[in-house]
Amino acid sequence: MYLIGYDIGSSSIKAALLDAATGKCLAAATGSAEELVINVPRSGWAEQDPEMWWREVVKATHALQKQHPFDPAKVNAIGIAYQMHGLVCVDKDQQVLRPSIIWCDSRAVKTGDEAAHALGDNYTLPHLLNSPGNFTASKLRWVQQHEPELYARIHKIMLPGDFIALRLTGEATTTLSGLSEGIFWDFAEQEISEPLLKHYGIDRSLLSTIVPTFGDQGKVTEQAASLLGLRAGIPVTYRAGDQPNNAFSLNVLQPGEAATTAGTSGVVYAVHDKVAYDAESRVNTFIHVNNTKEAIRNGVLMCLNGTGILNSWLRSITGGIDYPKMNDLAAKAPVGADGLQIFPFGNGAERILANGQPGARVEGLEFGVHHTAHLLRAGQEGIVYALTYGVDIMRDMGLQISRVRAGRANMFLSPLFREAFANTCGVTIELYNTDGALGAARAAGVGSGLFPQLQDAFIGMECLATIEPGKDQQAYGEVYTKWKDRLEKILQE
Repeated sequence: MYLIGYDIGSSSIKAALLDAATGKCLAAATGSAEELVINVPRSGWAEQDPEMWWREVVKATHALQKQHPFDPAKVNAIGIAYQMHGLVCVDKDQQVLRPSIIWCDSRAVKTGDEAAHALGDNYTLPHLLNSPGNFTASKLRWVQQHEPELYARIHKIMLPGDFIALRLTGEATTTLSGLSEGIFWDFAEQEISEPLLKHYGIDRSLLSTIVPTFGDQGKVTEQAASLLGLRAGIPVTYRAGDQPNNAFSLNVLQPGEAATTAGTSGVVYAVHDKVAYDAESRVNTFIHVNNTKEAIRNGVLMCLNGTGILNSWLRSITGGIDYPKMNDLAAKAPVGADGLQIFPFGNGAERILANGQPGARVEGLEFGVHHTAHLLRAGQEGIVYALTYGVDIMRDMGLQISRVRAGRANMFLSPLFREAFANTCGVTIELYNTDGALGAARAAGVGSGLFPQLQDAFIGMECLATIEPGKDQQAYGEVYTKWKDRLEKILQE
């Protein structure tokens, strides 16, 4: 019996084929070899065509079949993970009305800030746990204000994963976790936020039907099956944003457990059993995948936008050398890169900086001292320090973060990055043989009932390496303190 998982990212669309009996990944594929295009019509904006995501899903599914030919009749269920906070608008014929305003788009920051002020301190954080910021609800309000004719044609709005589910099943649905990440959910009242909808003038009918995170979310249509090379009727049984899903894929489900990624964005996501928030909304709280009325499971998320784009930029200016070579070169420079500092904040408003946009900076450069290795090391350390800055905020909220899990992928392939993260943040890192698409496939098995208990989904998952803080912990701590002190001054400029 097989399970298929999709991971709808902004850089690539990934698919995985899982053998449910052994937990072994039989095939993993992306739709296209090149990174997906993010359109930037104006500074601070970021858009993608949702239909591009669907075409990439089709390509990735065909690639699975080529890698490991399988009988579509034996596919038990499908799971979906997706880039969070995006806005997709469709009309009554389920046709896309405009490009999706995606997660790193900053145009609605002012809109969200004004809403937070209007709703007031007694409502915004105690009920929403987050400022509306530039999340999905605020992006929809921006469309309403700036594209009123288009807004009038909207039949349903959805998140990127909801759109892929729509193309698979023909049904417009969403989840409680999705509503919380869009800042549509009132945690205190345990219902959709009527005060927010009223303030924004959003009709509740624009929101999609709520389905469970694990469970029946619709079945693959004849049309979708024909395009994908699958059978009609396969149930879609799981959906979650990429960070809650990444946590699930790493078996991060209980209070005190944390997951991290460092790909397109850098994220630390920790599970909390309390309804808590940061007073400045620099980190954000959403409903976790295994939350129930009886047992609160919320995910507290810190996000760094400028992770993958910084690493890609460094690659381009150093002659296009491959990432393993970059990692090797970076390790030749000492801890602290002989005073060279990089601040990786050049990709839109950064939530950990209270939606500040100080831009990326390279400081302390000395031509007679610093070479390529220093620049590459300062880049990796800058990302680590920014992540640690976010973890400090989470710890101030009462989260105990001493051990984090990650997939062995992206920047966690770099021994230097792993060492710097463990020593600066003071955590033990566990690396596992999993990723978002594989996690979505495992979760689909839970949603279909193939795995009766959550823990049954993790058969075949292995810890590949453990990295403990070491002898350089003090050195990293001193460099981080200097980096943090400089950041605080930058933010005051």
